Amino acid sequence: MSEEEKNRLGQILWDIANDLRGTMDADDFRDYMLSFLFLRYLSSNYEKAVKKELGSDYPDDTPQDVLKKLKAATPLQIWYDENPDDIKMFEKMMRKKVHYVIPPKYTWDSIAEMARTHDDELFITLEKGFKHIEEESFESSFAGLFSEINLSSEKLGKTPKDRNKKLCDIISKIASGIKNFSTDSDKLGDAYEYLIGQFAAGSGKKAGEFYTPQAISTILSEIVTLDSQDPRLGKKNRLDKVFDFACGSGSLLLNVKKHLGKDGTIGKIYGQEKNITTYNLARMNMLLHGVKDSEFEIFHGDSLTNDWDILQERNPNKQMKFDAIVANPPFSYRWDSSEEMAKDIRFAAFGLAPKSAADFAFLLHGFNFLDDAGTMAIILPHGVLFRGGAEERIRRGLLEKGYIDTVIGLPSNLFFSTGIPVCILVLKKCKLSDDVLFINASEHFAKGKRQNRLRVGENGEPNDIEKIVNTYQYRKEEDRYSKRISMERIEEEGYNLNISRYISTAKEDKKIDLKKENEKLVGLEEDIVKYTKEHNEFLKELKLNLLP
Repeated sequence: MSEEEKNRLGQILWDIANDLRGTMDADDFRDYMLSFLFLRYLSSNYEKAVKKELGSDYPDDTPQDVLKKLKAATPLQIWYDENPDDIKMFEKMMRKKVHYVIPPKYTWDSIAEMARTHDDELFITLEKGFKHIEEESFESSFAGLFSEINLSSEKLGKTPKDRNKKLCDIISKIASGIKNFSTDSDKLGDAYEYLIGQFAAGSGKKAGEFYTPQAISTILSEIVTLDSQDPRLGKKNRLDKVFDFACGSGSLLLNVKKHLGKDGTIGKIYGQEKNITTYNLARMNMLLHGVKDSEFEIFHGDSLTNDWDILQERNPNKQMKFDAIVANPPFSYRWDSSEEMAKDIRFAAFGLAPKSAADFAFLLHGFNFLDDAGTMAIILPHGVLFRGGAEERIRRGLLEKGYIDTVIGLPSNLFFSTGIPVCILVLKKCKLSDDVLFINASEHFAKGKRQNRLRVGENGEPNDIEKIVNTYQYRKEEDRYSKRISMERIEEEGYNLNISRYISTAKEDKKIDLKKENEKLVGLEEDIVKYTKEHNEFLKELKLNLLP
């Protein structure tokens, strides 16, 4: 699928959403739209595998009138009806092949046919289908996957009949809009990401809870997939474990997988998310992008209180460690930092972040689980670079131990959730360089009506993303853009990491050669006299008044 087709599919789905949601908030309608798109992917992927497995036994060529007569919405339903004794063994085999099973009555084609014919049982069938996927389809439990999809909500209609009609309209429109597009994970995954971005734009500040702009996500992903010790060596071949402790919809984790490249592999993806809605979005997003249920683990919980069992090992030698950690935690989040928490292994060495801003608490949480040969890239508000008090002590401790590798300043107004400028901190527990690389990318962007954007090199524009990554990878220095600063200099500045202290953005005054300028003025005076004389000669011939 070309880039144009991807955008067209995304736009079709977005137009459907705008057309059908009516007075419903974008956040509410998002959950319905994305869940149906997810069901469509699961169904198509499953039926494709079934068709391959059954071969000539799959009744794919059954005419529509025969399907209707047999009251079967799909060929798979016919096979189920004709082979009841083989179903159990067949589904066991399919679990090994595609890791999940969906009975034919709950597949997208069956649901779409019920919607097309405005079947009164659609509502009930959907509820049962969602429950089956949560509890029985996968070997792993996906309890609560559709918990935010309230099919009984009055936002769909005041009466059960009205709600059933609304669901029929939504599903029919989606089925019609995407019927001519490929159903593989890359294509529908792209459409899913497009919709998440569009819903994020319509959600304003709420969007920060689940969406990191693709450009920034790409920068973090490129950084953590490069060799940790010497980025100049290029991409790693494998990441054993990747972690995002504030994963939102999971797009940042998926971007790491994407930028590792086709030849690179990830052992397992780990994510944590406190918001129940975005936690469910993340799980759907993983599956929809073809990540098997055995290849990822997303936990619903609070990172700051560290309530995930697998991260609670107190012995540092037995702790879970990650090769790559990426995160876009909520900015300046207020948190409850109790005295007891000061003893926590995550914070004991550096101290607690202030209650008014948990930025460094999030950073220390993630950094505690970083492998010695790993890289962590985290998005934080600019204030972490220079604020005093507890944050200054934490910053100083990280710098003195040589853990801060790179500071990247980004332009303002890149996020849906805030217009403030942000930075990316790159941290490592073992790094070769004894300095800190500062990158001032704040002036390299394209201004937009609602948001600014980092350019990607299209239509003759500069590539702001590539420039940042390339500067990090080769530790380049460039006037007014990047500089390597020694620890001695940083110490002199009181461990303040404000980029403007190290990289001057002031434009140098243009030097003026007064002698040359004077010669130009003298020349102009001579020209004026010369051409005035010539002009007067013409006027004299025409017997007109001469110029003074």
